[in-house]
Amino acid sequence: MQLSSQKALSLTRRFLSPATPLHAQWFLTPRCNYRCRSCGVWREKTKTSEVSAEEVKAGLAALKKVGVAEVVLSGGNPLLREDIDEIIAYSSRHFITTVYDNGSMAVKKIDALRNADFVAISLDTLDEKKNDYMRGVKGAWKNAMNAIETLHREGINVGVAPTISQLNLYGMKDFTRYFTNRGVPVWYAVYSHDDTDDSLFGIGKKNDELEIVDKKAMAKLCDTLLSMKNERKGIFITDKTLEALKQLFLTGKRTWKCRALQNFLMVNHLGQVSGCHLYEPVAKVTELPKVWNSQRFDALRAKYSACQRCTYVCYLFYSIHKGVYGNLEILKDQFKNAGSIIARTYETRHAFAENSMSGRDREKTLLIGGSNAGGSMSSSPIMPCHLSLKYTAKKTL
Repeated sequence: MQLSSQKALSLTRRFLSPATPLHAQWFLTPRCNYRCRSCGVWREKTKTSEVSAEEVKAGLAALKKVGVAEVVLSGGNPLLREDIDEIIAYSSRHFITTVYDNGSMAVKKIDALRNADFVAISLDTLDEKKNDYMRGVKGAWKNAMNAIETLHREGINVGVAPTISQLNLYGMKDFTRYFTNRGVPVWYAVYSHDDTDDSLFGIGKKNDELEIVDKKAMAKLCDTLLSMKNERKGIFITDKTLEALKQLFLTGKRTWKCRALQNFLMVNHLGQVSGCHLYEPVAKVTELPKVWNSQRFDALRAKYSACQRCTYVCYLFYSIHKGVYGNLEILKDQFKNAGSIIARTYETRHAFAENSMSGRDREKTLLIGGSNAGGSMSSSPIMPCHLSLKYTAKKTL
């Protein structure tokens, strides 16, 4: 995808604007073709009606008006929507856009995904049998590995997004090393669960098999990732997020207050908005420009700020890094990743210039200026890295 100077300027303006939400996640569909043990979306008896592509575009326009810079398209599996090509193309023209997939659809939808800034493939472990068990579908591991390899080879910015649980906790260091050694970035979710049925949408009830009981091992993993960040690139989680998680698992104390409906918000498949998915809808997405600065929304922000119900990393991340200063913190933390990616791109650009006409055409998609990114998210993917990852050079697995 090309990053026009107009889009770059608009994103920079939103990124540096105070009192605006940085991040929105749009749960485009409850439909899913996997049966993941860490997620209950597929178990929910949710009406399958969904807002149309035109309604999604109207909602995205409203998100832009309130200052959102980064949009994550998720589900269910958003690639199961017949109109997903149109939605990705529109979103990517206005936002840093990340699309999630479990690995089953990405190769089939590769042309649509060329428009995305970043593609996140869910994969939990290097152990094929264990991963298929966790994902509830035989062949899930092979699908994900093939999707990651294919998209990476095709020059699409793809990353791997594991959910850390008791089942894969001890292998996460090797998992991270494996993918970062191959130039594939990793960002992390930590298993969490819902505690209510009265919510924007449900992710899943508690699963004792996945609940992290070895809290010291989880804290040690946080230290390990902090150390690995100093020696390698491609670990998409900030130091402050890792420190907060470490303290949470060691002491049970939260070192942050939730910034739902301030730094981030959620949208469901019906176009309804809430600060996070654990609470009931509070508005239609198209109404946001009118109600964003209302007293009602200020009261909701106070309510969310006092909430201590979840440990979803995407919410934690956007709560710790708050406002313009928080955005700059993210950029500083991930500067090494951004710098190396841009440097590799310049090298690749010169190589492409010596190739055939098709190679030159492909090179044009890498131009930064007038002719030129998305997990727990997740993390979550990190917006400054998305801005730079759009320029990632091709490196085969």
